[in-house]
Amino acid sequence: MKSAHTHRLCVLVLLVLNTGPARLSDFAPYFHDNGNMALFSISEDTPVGSQVFILNGTDPEGDEVWYDISFENGSKEYFRVEPKSGRVTLIQELDREVQNEIVVLVSITDGRNKVVEKVRVFVSDANDEKPEFLSLPYIVNVPEDTEAGRSIFKVRAVDKDLGSGGSVTYFLQTSPKTKFTVDGHSGVLRIKAGEALDYETSSTHFITVVAKDGGGKYNGKHQVMTSSATVTINVLDAQDSPPNFVGTPYFGYVYEVSEPGSEIFTVSAKDGDQINPNPIHYSIINGSDGSFSINSSSGSIILMSYPVQLKNELYELKVKASEVGPEDELLDSAVTVVTVRVVDLNNHPPTFYGEAGKQDTFELTMLEHPPEGEILKGLKITVNDSDQGANAKFRLRLVGPGRVLRVVPQTVLNEAQVTIIVENSSAIDYEKHSFLTFKLLAVEIDTPERFSATADIVIHLVDVNDNTPRFSSEFYIARIPENSPGGSTVVSVTASDPDSGPWGEVKYSIYGSGADLFLIHPSSGIIYTQPWASLDTEVKSKYNFYVKAEDSEGKYSLAEVFVTIQDQNDHSPEFNENFLEKTMILGAPVKIEAVDDDAEEPNNVIEYSIAKAEPENVFDINASTGEIKLKPFIKSMEMVRNITRQHDRKWSVVVQARDRGSPSFMTTAVVQLDITEANQFSGPVTAFLMQSRDNPAKALGVAAGVISVMVMATVVISTAMYLRTTKSNRIGPSRRVIRRRRGEPQQWNFTFGNSQSPDKFLAGHDVESNKNSDRSWSKPPPPRAPVLPPPPPNNNPRMSKHHGAVPTVSGSLSSQSSSERSVSSRDTEDQPTKKREGNISSALVSELKKRLEQKIIEANQGYYC
Repeated sequence: MKSAHTHRLCVLVLLVLNTGPARLSDFAPYFHDNGNMALFSISEDTPVGSQVFILNGTDPEGDEVWYDISFENGSKEYFRVEPKSGRVTLIQELDREVQNEIVVLVSITDGRNKVVEKVRVFVSDANDEKPEFLSLPYIVNVPEDTEAGRSIFKVRAVDKDLGSGGSVTYFLQTSPKTKFTVDGHSGVLRIKAGEALDYETSSTHFITVVAKDGGGKYNGKHQVMTSSATVTINVLDAQDSPPNFVGTPYFGYVYEVSEPGSEIFTVSAKDGDQINPNPIHYSIINGSDGSFSINSSSGSIILMSYPVQLKNELYELKVKASEVGPEDELLDSAVTVVTVRVVDLNNHPPTFYGEAGKQDTFELTMLEHPPEGEILKGLKITVNDSDQGANAKFRLRLVGPGRVLRVVPQTVLNEAQVTIIVENSSAIDYEKHSFLTFKLLAVEIDTPERFSATADIVIHLVDVNDNTPRFSSEFYIARIPENSPGGSTVVSVTASDPDSGPWGEVKYSIYGSGADLFLIHPSSGIIYTQPWASLDTEVKSKYNFYVKAEDSEGKYSLAEVFVTIQDQNDHSPEFNENFLEKTMILGAPVKIEAVDDDAEEPNNVIEYSIAKAEPENVFDINASTGEIKLKPFIKSMEMVRNITRQHDRKWSVVVQARDRGSPSFMTTAVVQLDITEANQFSGPVTAFLMQSRDNPAKALGVAAGVISVMVMATVVISTAMYLRTTKSNRIGPSRRVIRRRRGEPQQWNFTFGNSQSPDKFLAGHDVESNKNSDRSWSKPPPPRAPVLPPPPPNNNPRMSKHHGAVPTVSGSLSSQSSSERSVSSRDTEDQPTKKREGNISSALVSELKKRLEQKIIEANQGYYC
């Protein structure tokens, strides 16, 4: 809307200008050469949003021009133009294969005259199309006798692109063993030279043909595109395979009861070509001696004479199978051999014999676990077959538990003595089976009847003591409550011995360092506590010992028993004292503690509570830690005093300590609490004393140590000052008199350490003040002497070398302008600080200060002398 309004406003201005007297003519604008997209070509792979052209025109009068692009009705709009700059932008994807040219209406206007021109924009090709195979799918039927190099099929693919991108070549995407090849330009498939198709080997082949274009530009890069198609080649069978016999080799038998015309055997052959097989014709080439013939259609071999008339026991007949052609001609053929054996009639099966004659059951009693390789001498077995030759040949086999016994011999001709040998001694186990049963089987080997006979062998086993008692577990874990009465059952152990009779009876016993409190029933294996045993978890909670299971011959095994004594709640919580006196600082808790001698949780877990308090609703207690503290609303000693009418600060609390056992036990203690305000003193000494308020011995020991250190420091300082004073007197000037100016009293302060620290102190001294403030000293004040010169400007407290040495102490000197700030006034100012440090610290500081002042007086006396 805004652009339209602007356009109308421009047109209105132009009209007003045109009405002026200077406007004599008005010409229409026009496009420059090649400025209107005529004969313009654009590639189909141009990205959307690209600037593709700039419209260029002018107005003869030099007026500003505007551009526009439109399309015919029903056409897609592919371009958009900026009216002023004439920049043309692509707004839709191009596809040359869909539309290869675009009709565009371009216009130019100066606001009064508009020129519209119809131009055609050509879409140029890019390689964006894959080759496409036609007439898919490809299925080809090829006879298997097709010659190599012969064309079998032609594939065709087209590419819609132009130029090299539209040209197509072909190749096969298969393994090097393929039997086919393709012409790269025509797409003709052929059988590769030197290859042949065989229906019987492979009836179907699958090959992949790839179509590739010639490549071309796409998005500024060279691109080659491909597609593929699968060709299925079905191989058709042809009459090229000879017949083959089925089920070879062939064996036939002539028996003594056979008659002429009997069928001895039947051979079978099939045409190797399975699609359209030819019928088969059978014939005997040689080997029959006139005694055998064959049915030419069925392949049945027929006996032509009586068995007694046969001259040989073995005949090998060569039989030929030929394919029959459409005109009954014989084509391809195959030959096989049929072996015919003349045999005696097999009419006697194998038979087993014992000492008493024919027998089918044999029994034996023996000890278990005989040595391997031992012969079972108690079995006397004979086997016999009354036939002759091959009919009397049979195999012996023992059927039963595998690889326990073996039979010798395994192959028998006519008759043999049967021997049974032990092969696996461990399997002959009375505990597993009290008797073993086997079947002795005799089966003819080379007879068609396969006659057989069986005999049962039953072996009764006698037990021996070959097993050790075994526990049901290598270890036993038991739990028993403490305080259980003597004779209580702990655990039952079980051991078994699979031997029979007395060998299978087990007796139990126990031993070991942990077995003193226990006993075991020798037959049942039940473990009890000794009648006098007392089990206490707090004394010992775990025991372990060994149990022994033994049979009547002394064979035994061991198992370990672990006994855990379960804790019972048999102790109640106990306080150190039933009446406790505690000091409670306002805002800090007081902790009390009870002890439960039970060994395990929850029996020894204690919960604290307030049973009674005077006054009530004033205290809280932590149920786990036993810390007692005031209610949060009590924040000052004034509130503490106002709780009771008597303004008490000492209150009593009855604390109950209960364990979590079952049943639960409890005890109480009376705690008298002296409520006091937090100590106003500060510093490490005070903090330590407050922390040690419940342990006076510790506080006294530390205080004694501090006093000893301070006394030693005092002695060292005093000694050093004495030595220095002596040295000063020895080297100082003799009888030197210095006059002090009147009205300028000089005062000196000795500041030791940090004046702000409560552990240090200030000492002030001047000659005049000694007369007034130190009258209590043991020595008289020094005689009046001349006034000392003023100190140097740098406030150095040390005297000049020209005046001799003046005794000093470790510290700093500062001058005071008023005599009122004397030692006594300094003591008065430091008194609150000393009070905060406690009586012990104050006494030490005062003593040390006195000693130092005494040393200063003595030094001054020596100086003025």
